[in-house]
Amino acid sequence: MLDAAIGTMMTERGLAVPVADGSVLADFDTVLAAAVSELAGRVQATAFDAESGRRDVVPDAPAVGTKLRWNAPKLIAAANEKMPGANVRALHVLAPAPAEPAPPPTAPSAPVQRPDPPEGYREALAAHRAIWSTPPSPPAPRARRPPNGSSAAGSGSRRRTSPTAASATVPVGGVRDGLP
Repeated sequence: MLDAAIGTMMTERGLAVPVADGSVLADFDTVLAAAVSELAGRVQATAFDAESGRRDVVPDAPAVGTKLRWNAPKLIAAANEKMPGANVRALHVLAPAPAEPAPPPTAPSAPVQRPDPPEGYREALAAHRAIWSTPPSPPAPRARRPPNGSSAAGSGSRRRTSPTAASATVPVGGVRDGLP
């Protein structure tokens, strides 16, 4: 137990002798399958830097890269547990590897025959075209108001004003309602 604690402490501080790079890369699939089994076979380890303890991995899709980033602490702990001298301190998730290009589409051997549209569709289309093909009629002229704001018949449709606003106006001379 003390041996494991000292080994972990040395690994965390970078004092452990690193394992050969090839074994760290070769064992990545088993570490991945043990730590995050749903990602097994979808990630490829590409490099391991023994000085910095950084392992570079390439996912096959962006979603897998996100899942790797979320599970990085678990993967690092599993790698250091499986290979005590590996001293893995960081997991660097690279951009997803480009998928193999799809084969070019082949031309159809015969032109595609579409079925005739239903009768109701044709009727609706004809009605739509009939409405939108005629030019719009000009707008009806609007009745004009007299300049004073009252109607032509004088039916009392004047603008209403506040009684206090009319009485509160004071002429320039300071006299109100003819009083000095």
